[in-house]
Amino acid sequence: MMLTLLVLPALIMFFVSFSQHPKAKFLLPVSSFAILLPIIELFVLPKPYAIAGSYLVADKLDTYILLVSSLVGIGVTLALLTLDKHVRVTAKAYRRFYRFFAIFWVGLTVSILANHMGIYWIGLELATLSTVYMIKTNHTRAAHKEAWNYMIVGAIAISLVLFGIILMYASAKPILGEDAMRFDLLLSHAKEIPSPFLFEMGFAIATVGMFVKMGFFPMNLWLANIERASFYPVAALFSGILESAVIIGFFRFSEIAKEVNYAHLFGFVFVYTLLTIFIVSFLIFRAKDFMRLFSLSGIEHMALIALFWVSGGTFAALLHFGAHAFLKPALFLSTGVLESKGKYRIAGALRGYHGKKGTLFWFLVSLFLLAIISLPPSPMFFSELYGFGAMIETAKHSDHMLAMIAAILLLLILLSVIFYRFVAIYQSMKYEGKEEEKKVYTSELFALVIFALCLVALLLPASLDYLRSIA
Repeated sequence: MMLTLLVLPALIMFFVSFSQHPKAKFLLPVSSFAILLPIIELFVLPKPYAIAGSYLVADKLDTYILLVSSLVGIGVTLALLTLDKHVRVTAKAYRRFYRFFAIFWVGLTVSILANHMGIYWIGLELATLSTVYMIKTNHTRAAHKEAWNYMIVGAIAISLVLFGIILMYASAKPILGEDAMRFDLLLSHAKEIPSPFLFEMGFAIATVGMFVKMGFFPMNLWLANIERASFYPVAALFSGILESAVIIGFFRFSEIAKEVNYAHLFGFVFVYTLLTIFIVSFLIFRAKDFMRLFSLSGIEHMALIALFWVSGGTFAALLHFGAHAFLKPALFLSTGVLESKGKYRIAGALRGYHGKKGTLFWFLVSLFLLAIISLPPSPMFFSELYGFGAMIETAKHSDHMLAMIAAILLLLILLSVIFYRFVAIYQSMKYEGKEEEKKVYTSELFALVIFALCLVALLLPASLDYLRSIA
């Protein structure tokens, strides 16, 4: 019953997308709001809660990520109502977008709730394939080219994840049999796995695949290119929802790898994320437009989340995850207004707004820009404090205290580069360039207000206690 309630709104959205009635598009945000009801019910049910036997199981982590994703989905569907006010999009492309958004949501729900490595992979693949068609709703040569690029890179990444899953399954099959695909059983029997090296190889290969899907080293630019070529709601889906399905897979796999050999897990993820942040920080410094800037910044934040998670800072990683999931889609959706009177124009982007809606818009976007670089009282400020504290705490129990302090100093230098770039861009947006009148619509402003309220709710004592209970 619960599974039906979770996917029914998406199915309604899918069938409504075939209707050519002009008012049909207003059912999209309504169906997105409907998804919230079963998720809220999941919060009050005892955990873990079996949704479909042992294959789909909701625990506290699943429920949190599903709630965050659904709230982002509401914001995206509200912004979609005025997409045609900012870009050229046909009614047919609109309906196609809704259709594949519904398929995307089903795949996302399956991957987040999966307690089975194979089912997780199927859900992730379904979400990946549906986004290819959402990219192509922008009928330009660049969008079609990037859709094919995404198809190729996504196929490589998802194949690596699948091969890694096969190796991890093979490593535990002698003791678990066919149940070696289940996350919960793998975690409880991790220390008994007869072939730990085989598991670690599988984990490393699957992690590389997941990291590539999030734009990590060595493929840092493909995600920015895709998000630049597609409509801005697609970029919001990538940053706020699709990456949720990817990162929860990393969380699940790394929990098991931690029990197998924590030193190997930490060393591998630490080097990989540090290298990614090193490259991305200088790419951000050279970014010339909003979409690339926000996209590359998202890669940096996902790398920090992965680093905090394996450092034992589970609370910091989840807090950072929630803040990123709300901030980055909000900035991507605001791009539709910021660039509506001249693409790629940063100077003067926060000028030219009139009336209450215009004032509220530039005020919220200013807050989001400053919050994304971790200025207090942004949730990212606190998550980074807790995250770096967890890294120091981890180093205390090893012989690498000085190396960890040096690595944290390097990270702070790289984050300072990003901080400087964002402050310079904010100053240019607010004080430079000529003023051109820009129009803000109620639905997209409502979406930004929802994201702002979610960020405030994330810092409430009850929310922080819930995140600590997951940790």
